[in-house]
Amino acid sequence: MSSDLAYSVLGQLGRPPRADDSLSIIGGLDPVFRTPWRIAATGSAALGAVGLALSDLWRLRTGRAQAVTVDRHAAAASLRSSTYVLQNGEAPVSWDPLAGHYPTRDGRHMFLHTNHPHHRAGALRIAGADAETREALAAAVAKWDGLAIEEAIASGGCVGGLVRSREEWCAHPHGIAVAGLPLIDIEKIGEAPTEPLPPGDRPLSGVRVLDLTRVLAGPTSGRVLAENGAEVLHIAAPHLPYQAELLMDTGHGKRCAWIDLRERAGVETLVGLARGADVFTQGYRPGTLAGRGFSPGRLAELRPGVVFVNICAYAHEGPWRDRRGFDSIVQNVTGLSAVQGSLDKPRNLPVQANDYIAGYLGALGAMVGLARRVEQGGSWLVRVSLVQVAHWIASQGTVDATQGAADLPDDELQPLLMESVGPLGRVRHMKPVVQLDETPAFYAKPAEPLGSSPPQWVLN
Repeated sequence: MSSDLAYSVLGQLGRPPRADDSLSIIGGLDPVFRTPWRIAATGSAALGAVGLALSDLWRLRTGRAQAVTVDRHAAAASLRSSTYVLQNGEAPVSWDPLAGHYPTRDGRHMFLHTNHPHHRAGALRIAGADAETREALAAAVAKWDGLAIEEAIASGGCVGGLVRSREEWCAHPHGIAVAGLPLIDIEKIGEAPTEPLPPGDRPLSGVRVLDLTRVLAGPTSGRVLAENGAEVLHIAAPHLPYQAELLMDTGHGKRCAWIDLRERAGVETLVGLARGADVFTQGYRPGTLAGRGFSPGRLAELRPGVVFVNICAYAHEGPWRDRRGFDSIVQNVTGLSAVQGSLDKPRNLPVQANDYIAGYLGALGAMVGLARRVEQGGSWLVRVSLVQVAHWIASQGTVDATQGAADLPDDELQPLLMESVGPLGRVRHMKPVVQLDETPAFYAKPAEPLGSSPPQWVLN
């Protein structure tokens, strides 16, 4: 199933099966973990498609395809890889204690995401909590009807979502809009001459990636490109909230620099970097960077031949397209959490499949765009969202969750992990999952804190 699913993903990007393809998806079937959703099938399919895209780039470099292998259990574990991170032997804290489900006055449940300080403060203020405790927030939310507090949270620039059934979501105006979109799409946004890949001995050697993303999906995309040879420069700003502990999951192989786009000098610095980039990945809400002068069209003017990858929560069409969101919110509004538990007792999945799969698809789209640049020329726009991934996962149907495990057995998990020593200390994290027979993926450098490197390219 997973191999066919991988080819269906590639088919949406116009990439047919090739005679010299070699894709092996091995290991046990769903359920791997205790979830009814087929996360091993979908995760391994997305990663299998990534592997074939890497093989395509290698073919363009050498004339040879590579054999690709993906283990389903490793793919499933990769969808919760942040839970395996240890820093100097200790697990970093990643969830705020106020985040979670709250009953509403009309018998529904609201999920609030409070990991960023301004979202936490906003949720408390909007709900009307009289103290910064979970009990006070619960008492406040219980005075609201579900749809009312969901709209108030969104209008207030904060993040939350009402738990829905699959049926309710599929009848929702945004659910209907997203159902009409493909899982991932790519379109030409500018003319540019054909351009060969830079020289090098890895699939993405010499490829320069500007990574303007936060949290999980976008940074995961950059990590996949870095582990296969790309020079990835992760751009953040000191004033923007960032869950720094996630760098120990997604920051491997990258350099991290500060740029403040509120300042003219920061805009000029990013313009200079963009002129030298091959891939520009952004994970902010649609239109946010465009308002700073970095729309896809503008990037195609600055750097003809660029591949612009846009990763967002709610897609580029529909009434919620500008709404803030994270994986946990999307799970709840689309009905995934209601199926994981029930409408009365919703439960989030034991994996963040929307985030990680969206990241894999962003990397996939970037590589397909680079291949098109070699063969056709042009600048390209790739679009993927968490909610499109949720629809895709739901479309694969369910299995008996009781047959899954709480985690992989230790003798199976340990070979999937590695340790890196660097500026963040001794960090345990997952190895790359996609296996290539000629160019094994690896991280050229350990993860580093935000702002550790200057905002400049290293490779000429």
